[in-house]
Amino acid sequence: MTSHSPIPLAGVIGTPVAHSKSPRIFRHWLTRFGVRGHYIPMDVAVQDLETALRALPRLGFVGVNVTIPHKEHILEIADLVSDRAALTGSANTLVFRDDGMVHADSTDGHGFMENLRSNVPDWDPVQGPAAILGAGGAARAVVASLLNAGAEEIRLSNRTRARSEILGKDFGARVRVHDWNEAGDMLKGARTVVNATSLGMVGHEKLQVPLGELSDDAVVTDLVYAPLETEFLAQARRIGCQTVDGLGMLLFQAAPGFERWFGIAPRVDDQLRQAVLS
Repeated sequence: MTSHSPIPLAGVIGTPVAHSKSPRIFRHWLTRFGVRGHYIPMDVAVQDLETALRALPRLGFVGVNVTIPHKEHILEIADLVSDRAALTGSANTLVFRDDGMVHADSTDGHGFMENLRSNVPDWDPVQGPAAILGAGGAARAVVASLLNAGAEEIRLSNRTRARSEILGKDFGARVRVHDWNEAGDMLKGARTVVNATSLGMVGHEKLQVPLGELSDDAVVTDLVYAPLETEFLAQARRIGCQTVDGLGMLLFQAAPGFERWFGIAPRVDDQLRQAVLS
C-alpha cells in the first residue's frame, strides 16, 4: 500500500457501544501488524441503521462489526446473507464489497467453538449432551455450531419457554426444550454446559440455576465476560469442572473480520487477552 492509498476503516456499530472491547482488540492487531487502518466505535440508533450502513462504504469503510441491538435487524438490510447468519438469525460481521453490496455473516459460532477448543484441547461435543441456558441470538449461534460439530443432543432452557420452542423448531429433533424451573435438572449427565444469557453480568440479575446435578467431568462456559469469572463459573469450578470464560469467544469471533478487512489472519494469544483486559 502506497502512502497515497486509501486508509481502510472498520468499526463496530451498536447502541450503546462505548463499553465495547472490540476497539482494543483491533487496535492491538493493527499495531502488531503495522497496518495503516483504523477501527472506530459508532453509536447508531435503530432508525438510522440503514442510512449509516449505506453511507459508510463511501467514507472509506471496508466493513463493520454489529452488536446489540442490531444483530437481528441487520439481516433485513444486508444485500447478501451467509448461510451461517441465516441459520442463526443474526449477523455480527459485515463486509462492504467493491460492487457496493453489504455481505452479512455470523462469526459468533466460530468464536464459541475456538474458545472451547483452545482452552480445553480434548473437548469434543460428541462426548455427551450439551445443556444451554438462553434462547437469544447468542444461544442460536451456539446451538448451530454444536450441531454442525456433531452434537447428538442439546438441552435448552430459557426463562420464556416460547422462545426456546421457536429455536427448537428451527433446529430440529436434536434440540430438546426444558422449562426454566427444570434447568438445574437438565444438567444431569451434560458434558458441555453453556450460559448464553446475560444473567450474572455486571448490572444484571444473578443466574440462579441450581448446579447440584452438574457432573465434575463437564466443560462449563459462560458467554458473559464482565466479570471474567462469573458466579456460575466459580460454582462450576468448585465442583471440579473445567471452566472457560467468555472473553475468548469475543476475541476469536473478531479474527475473521480482521482478516477480511485488512488482509491478515491475526493470532488470538495471551498478548491480545492482556491488551483487552488492561
